[in-house]
Amino acid sequence: MIGVLGGSGVYELEGLEDARWEKVDSPFGAPSDAILRGRLDGVEYAFLPRHGRGHRIPPSQIDYRANVDALKRVGVTDLVSVSACGSLREDLAPGAFVLVDQFIDRTFARAKSFFGTGCVAHVSMADPVCARLHEALAGAARAAGLALHRGGTYLVMEGPQFSSRAESELYRRWGCDVIGMTNMPEAKLAREAEICYASVAMVTDYDCWRADEAAVEVADIVAVLQDNADRGRRLVAGLAKERGERPTPCPAGCDRVLDTALITPPDARDPALLEQLDAVAGRALRSS
Repeated sequence: MIGVLGGSGVYELEGLEDARWEKVDSPFGAPSDAILRGRLDGVEYAFLPRHGRGHRIPPSQIDYRANVDALKRVGVTDLVSVSACGSLREDLAPGAFVLVDQFIDRTFARAKSFFGTGCVAHVSMADPVCARLHEALAGAARAAGLALHRGGTYLVMEGPQFSSRAESELYRRWGCDVIGMTNMPEAKLAREAEICYASVAMVTDYDCWRADEAAVEVADIVAVLQDNADRGRRLVAGLAKERGERPTPCPAGCDRVLDTALITPPDARDPALLEQLDAVAGRALRSS
C-alpha cells in the first residue's frame, strides 16, 4: 500500500476509486486528520494531510508519531512525503521539485522516537530514503513529464518562523539544498516503523539568503503552492504504475531495520510500551 503525507497545499488526492475518509486511532496521540483510502490503477493508497484539511496544524504541533503509526496500522508499506520548502541553491528556483536523499535535523521540540524507557532501539539513519522508492518516484516523474532534481539535503528547522539571514547563509555553507519544517522526525519515525520512505520537496521560495530579493512571506509561497500541489498529486498518482510488483523483503532493508536496532532484552521490556508499539514494531518484537 502506498501512503502519501501531503504537505502545504496538498490536502486531498483526487482520482481515487472507492475513496473514503477513515478515522484511525493511535496510542501515540491524534493523527492530523482522517486517512483518505482508495485505489489508483489497482494499487491501494492511503493519504493523510500532514497539517489537516484547512491547514490547521503548525509544524511543531503535528503529532508525527500518531501520523506514522496510523498509516502503519492501515497497512502502508511505502510512504511518500510531499512538502513545500525553500531553496538554498540558485539553480533550484521556485517551482522546482527535489527528490531528497539526506536530512539535517535542527528540530528540538518534537517527540522523535516510538521507543523509550522500557524498550530501547537505535535505528541507522545513514541512508534515510528507500533507494527503490526513490527510483520509482524518479520514473513516475519522467512518465509525467515533470522535471525532478535527484538527490539533495533537506535542512529541517523547527519553525514556525522562517530563517534569519545568518541561518540561511549558514545552511548554504553546510551544503544544504532545501529547507523546510516537516520531514523530521517524520523520516526517523518511518524508519523505526519499518516503512519504506521517500521525500519530494517542492520549492516555493528562495528562503532569505538572496540579497537582491525580498525575504520570504506567506503570500509569496501561496502564489506558487497551487501549481506545485497539482504537479505533486500527478507525481504520486503516477507512482502506482511505476511501483510494479513490490519485492519482499525490501532490497534496501527498510522493512527489517529493527532486527539490528532493538537493544533491551525481552525480559526487561515494559509491557505497557510494548502494547503501544504493536503496529510499528510488532513484527520485530514478536521475533526477538
